[in-house]
Amino acid sequence: IFHVFYAEEKLVGNLASMSTHERIKAIQKMPETMKKKREIRNKVLKEITKKSGRHSTQRGCCTQCLRRTEVSFRRFRNSLSEYVHLLRLWHKTLKIIGGEFGTSVLSYFIFLKWLLNFNIFSFLINFSFITIPQFVAAEPNNLSFTGLELLTGAGYFQQTVLYYGFYTNATIGKMENGTSYNMQLAYIFTVGIYFVICFLILLFSMAKSFCRNFINPQTYSGNASKLLCTWDFNITNEKAVKLKQKNLSTQIKEDLTEVNKEVLNFSITERVVRILIHLGSWVASLGTAVAACAGVYFLSINNLELFMEGRKNDLEREAAMLVLPIVASLLNVLIPFFYSWLGNLEKFQNPRNKIYVTIARNIILKISIIGILCYYWLNIVSASESQCWETLIGQDIYRLVLVDFIFCLLGSFFGEFLRRIIGTTVYVSLGVPEFDIGRNVLDLIYAQTLTWIGILFSPLLPGIQMISFSIVFYVKKVSLMKNCQPPRKVWRAAQMTTFFMFLLFFPSLAGVLSVIAVTVWRLKPSKECGPFRGLSSMYAAVSEWIKILENYIGSKWVVWIYNNLITSELFFFILSVLLLITTYLYWQIIEGRKTMVKLLRKQIVN
Repeated sequence: IFHVFYAEEKLVGNLASMSTHERIKAIQKMPETMKKKREIRNKVLKEITKKSGRHSTQRGCCTQCLRRTEVSFRRFRNSLSEYVHLLRLWHKTLKIIGGEFGTSVLSYFIFLKWLLNFNIFSFLINFSFITIPQFVAAEPNNLSFTGLELLTGAGYFQQTVLYYGFYTNATIGKMENGTSYNMQLAYIFTVGIYFVICFLILLFSMAKSFCRNFINPQTYSGNASKLLCTWDFNITNEKAVKLKQKNLSTQIKEDLTEVNKEVLNFSITERVVRILIHLGSWVASLGTAVAACAGVYFLSINNLELFMEGRKNDLEREAAMLVLPIVASLLNVLIPFFYSWLGNLEKFQNPRNKIYVTIARNIILKISIIGILCYYWLNIVSASESQCWETLIGQDIYRLVLVDFIFCLLGSFFGEFLRRIIGTTVYVSLGVPEFDIGRNVLDLIYAQTLTWIGILFSPLLPGIQMISFSIVFYVKKVSLMKNCQPPRKVWRAAQMTTFFMFLLFFPSLAGVLSVIAVTVWRLKPSKECGPFRGLSSMYAAVSEWIKILENYIGSKWVVWIYNNLITSELFFFILSVLLLITTYLYWQIIEGRKTMVKLLRKQIVN
């Protein structure tokens, strides 16, 4: 007993002589229970208090003040970190969803939260550097607000900061000392730098998610370590304990399902039948997508003719504007249900394969529809006799985003609520529906793609999408809890988020960048509206700015960068080669880590 007491006193003395950071780390690393660690910490604090009391007479007033300030700042920092943790958006909700429905459904809500943060960032950038300066030079809006503008985006909204055509091409706030705000440069640089940041963030997020979910050795550490070593002993609340138990139970079930996958052996006849079913399903899905794109194209042409003719009755004109977005949204809602039925018909062994195939068919449909609309906007609307074709495109995208949001809410009601009522009362054999991950994820990617395209023509569109995503999260969460059941086949879907980000990167962001590039470099802006009126192209504003900078000695470096790097094909060729080499080396490192992980896994199994 004396030996144990002496060892503990020595330990307390050693800890008391350490710095605060070292002492905290040392206590955390002790192989003791939380109760024992708290006792040791309290003894150390008492020992420090005794020592400080002995030497208090020797300390000066400044030293004591610094000590008190340090302690107060440390307490404030710890309290602030606790409150920041509590303010994390939907943290508890995501834990509940993961515990009840597994990582496959959770991946959808994580992706939705990530897109919401993306749109908050987009809205803050556009509002700060484009919209706020425009308020200084804004002219009063003489149009009356009727309420229909909320659906059509036309009328009163046409003369607001919501659309490209309202922004001035003048220099704002020009003073005698030469300080000014060039709206043309602000508009094009804000949009351009925003897309560069989006590209880098998305690339970094994909790489981070890929490393965490595909090549992290902890993924292959086995179920024993997950069962014995992952419990958080800081959890004391009863509800939190039960939620943590559900999460661990679901994760272990998913891992066991991956390990114990059954490989079914089919006869030659059954294999031929399955191949024919797969081929027939793909032919049907591609044929449906082609028919939908053809319908959207001819309807868009007819919609433009009706708009250009003009109607005496404003109500009829407003209704004509809504025909295209309603039909496009109907196709995007109804056809995915047909794709889901095809997926059930094909009877995939692995639920992950079914989701991947469904997502592939949906992405072909939705990106094809967006591609047809972009062709219509860039080749037909831009060449029309409209006074401001950019605002016309912005209004089209506003209506598509709004109607798509409405149909998303209706899809939750008709697709999940009524399905549950039918499955529990009329046709009991159908049962309660499962959450359709593929269809819902593609709805998010479709909406985000429209928002990215619309940023150039409607700078505040991310703000609208930010509100819609927030509402969609709560509606989907309530619908999931009330109308859906957990997946019948439990499976691990940690890699799904990486796949979603890849789809958002390609073809979504890659296609959007192509559309923006064509608009900025090739199309001639409207003569009577927008910040680029009177120019041969939007990019001409940058060329004129460079010509002005050539007259200033202090700006020669900017001119040199523009002439030798930005406009140089050789520079971009070298940059592309370096990027390919870096990607190749990174891929070799990943393959090496994968090999190490496999060896580690074999050692653990043995």
